[in-house]
Amino acid sequence: MTGGGGEASLAEICLVACAEAWRGDGSILASPMGVIPTLGARLAQLTFEPDLLLTDGEAALLYPAGDDYPAGGGYPAGGGGAGERVTEGWLPFREVFTMLAAGKRHVMMGAAQIDQFGNQNISCIGDWARPKAQLLGVRGAPGNTVNHPVSYWVPAHSRRVFVDQVDMTSGVGYDRVKGLSGRTAGFHELRCVVTNLAVLDFAGPDHTMRLRSVHPGVSVSDVAEATGFLLAAPYQVPRTRLPTAAELSLIREHLDPDARRDRELA
Repeated sequence: MTGGGGEASLAEICLVACAEAWRGDGSILASPMGVIPTLGARLAQLTFEPDLLLTDGEAALLYPAGDDYPAGGGYPAGGGGAGERVTEGWLPFREVFTMLAAGKRHVMMGAAQIDQFGNQNISCIGDWARPKAQLLGVRGAPGNTVNHPVSYWVPAHSRRVFVDQVDMTSGVGYDRVKGLSGRTAGFHELRCVVTNLAVLDFAGPDHTMRLRSVHPGVSVSDVAEATGFLLAAPYQVPRTRLPTAAELSLIREHLDPDARRDRELA
């Protein structure tokens, strides 16, 4: 998988695909969950979305170090490397709910199950009354999906995850949002799903899941066989874009020199 900076790993391709989810968002709070989504959000902030807001996971808003950074997508000429960050603001957890309610947030969550309309399950596997496995619970998924953009990261694309019907709905999909009021439905946006095989969105008929691109070395049939429902797809499915040389340098030398990204796909 050769990009602008030589061979790109699958993890690096997924990382850049996650970064692309925040393209065009501007000054909103990015809430990535997982190693690769977190690195992707930081890469977006370092390159094409410098106004993106990111926290330390607690209460501090962090920004890359350097007075003139980011500048042209490279790390600062002086005042620290791309891996270094400074505190630019204070965002206690209670204020996150203010941004959530105002639609000023874009979260990338995981999914134990997800269906063709984007209904997501992180609560339990099996019958809710007597589940085979208890997971996280619905957590913030309902509020996230009806208030601001949501994307998903699935590191192992399979029929166990991409199911015809979720066992319990945590995050709200496009079919269910039709029953909500017009004002509430107007804030519902499922942006994309990034997996180890492909990038998907909800631009299919009636907002069903569509195959947007396949990663290098992956065929459309590979994705179809790993999905438990019929996927919409264009006549020619493009390849997921490769990282540029500048992006690979930022990832390898500054954001993730210990290659934690690879372990999320192991």
